[in-house]
Amino acid sequence: MSNIQGDNYRVWYEETNKTVHFEGTLRLGTVAEYSPIIQLLSNIANSPINLVNLNFKSLYALNSSGISMLSKFIIDIRDKSKLQVIVKASNNIPWQPKSLKNLQRLMPNIILKYE
Repeated sequence: MSNIQGDNYRVWYEETNKTVHFEGTLRLGTVAEYSPIIQLLSNIANSPINLVNLNFKSLYALNSSGISMLSKFIIDIRDKSKLQVIVKASNNIPWQPKSLKNLQRLMPNIILKYE
């Protein structure tokens, strides 16, 4: 399991269920500050798996740099990878429905699951 932790957030990967969990409030200053998370996502995308779950159900805030980081990741993998991406989100967290729908516009075969 890979684990990235800051003052108000935690991002970790569970290999057993192929899930990247995002938790807390993720408001880093620049896209460059997101590089450990970008590296984690890239390592997963380049591994020999065909499915990854991105679980945002416990991520209460994500700033524009974080949304840019996710968008860049999706753009990077959409043409190069056969990776199926399932996004698990919450309708009760205001930023998620609108912002995560934009990821689906970038990669139409993303599956969005709201719980």
